Order: sequence, then C-alpha cells, then structure tokens
Amino acid sequence: MEPPLRPRRSALYMPASNARAVEKARTLACDVVILDLEDAVAPEAKTDARDAAVAAVKAGGFGRREVVIRVNALGTPWGVEDLRAVADAAPDAVLAPKVSSASDVEAYSSALAYAPATQLWAMIETCPAMFALEPIARSAEGTRLSGLVMGVNDLAKEMRARQTADRAAFVPFLAMTVAAARANGLVVLDGVHNEIDDLAALEAVCRQGADLGFDGKSVIHPSHLDICNRLFSPPDDELAWARAVVEAFERPENAGRGALRVGGRLAEHLHLDQCRRLIATAAAIEAAGA
Repeated sequence: MEPPLRPRRSALYMPASNARAVEKARTLACDVVILDLEDAVAPEAKTDARDAAVAAVKAGGFGRREVVIRVNALGTPWGVEDLRAVADAAPDAVLAPKVSSASDVEAYSSALAYAPATQLWAMIETCPAMFALEPIARSAEGTRLSGLVMGVNDLAKEMRARQTADRAAFVPFLAMTVAAARANGLVVLDGVHNEIDDLAALEAVCRQGADLGFDGKSVIHPSHLDICNRLFSPPDDELAWARAVVEAFERPENAGRGALRVGGRLAEHLHLDQCRRLIATAAAIEAAGA
C-alpha cells in the first residue's frame, strides 16, 4: 500500500554529531530531516552521533518535518547498535545504506521489530542493487519498507563512472528505480547534488528528477532547499490544467465519456487519475504549510 500523501520534496542530510546543525534543522524549510550516522560522521564520532540522534528524536521539535535516521550498514562495527538504539528512539523512518537485495531489506526490517511505527527507507547505491531493483521494491509487501533513496555518489564510485552535468551514466538507473518504486507503492527520492554553490546546475538536475517522476531530492546544504521545494511542487500551469480536467469530467454532460478535449489537449481517464493526484499533492503541501 502506498504511504500517505505528504510533501517529500526535500530531504536534508544533517550530521547527527553536529548539535548546532541538528538544532538548525528544526527551523529549515525541508520536508524531511535525515540525521546521518553514516557518511557524514567520522569513525571516532559514531557512538556520540548515535546518542545525539536518539536524543534529538526523543526531544522532538521538528514540527511537520519527517525525521529519518540514516544508520551505518549491518556488518560494520556500528550497524547493530545503531539499529537497537534507533528502534528505541522510534523516528519516522530508518534509512539503510547499501541495500543490494531483498534479503538486506528483510534484515533491516527485522531489526526494527520493536519500533512498530518506524518505516524503512533503502539507499539504492550499489551495482548489485541495479540488477535487483524489482525484488528490493517488491519486498515492501512483507516488510516495513516504504521508500527508496538514490545514492548516486556511491554508485558512481562502484561503476567508476563520471558524474557529468546531464548524469548520462545514471539516467537509466534513476528511471528504473522510479519504476520499481511506483510498481510497489513506495516513496522515491533522487540523490544529492554535490556542487553546493552551482544553483543553476542544481535547478537543472531537479527538473530532470521531477521529469523522471521522483517525489523529491535528498539535499546536503540548506541553500538547496528553496529550489528543490519549488521544482518538486506541482507547477502552476499543470495544476490549472489538472483542475480543468477534473471539472470537465465532472460535468453531467460528460458522464460516461472516456476522452475529452481540455485546453486544446487530450484528456483521458488515465489523465484524470494523474490530475487528481497532482491536486492532492498540492493540497498536502498547502496543508503542511510547506
């Protein structure tokens, strides 16, 4: 079953070891806060970061924002303890790194058995995962998996691929990840943009991600939030057309018709479903005050 509709246009990574950053996250315009115990935290700071993440979740104060903790992978010296501590804190979700198979999903899900309300999101960032996207996504049926998050940096490292402006090496995998998510009712987020100060390039990859069908984008710097939120919100022109389509199909004289001409464009029942979801997405954003 697809998770409840809510804004997930921007998911901001914050190192859990940085108390000032975590406090700031409570005030930023992100839809999701990801308290990171993995890449953003040095090995010697892992334990303190774990304690800080648990304390932050228990303290609350994040308002409408979803709070997610990215743990260290099972098999690392910190993974098991991370999951035990995080299950006690009960964030909205746990983000599991380097998920490469359905059995990985099952292992993380089982480790969260004592946190019944906590969902599981999976990082899609390894070469093996590219050939197991459908089984990974399908494992949601018997686990608490509810979201996929692209990890293009790790994938680029494994592939030895260049991260060009058009992301040519990764577009097939991005599209397939979206398709796997949609086939199984999952949230799906695009990977981060590394060029912190190149906002024009950020805008381009956000447009690309939105065109591919992602719900939103993971973010490494607060300066990226406004662009992500804008480009992963329904555009005004699309929203206007969606409302016109719904209104047209609801007119008594159009009852039973399978296709209409609306604003010079063909509108079929499949478009009607898309339009209703677009309107619902805009309403969810407005209701959240986002």
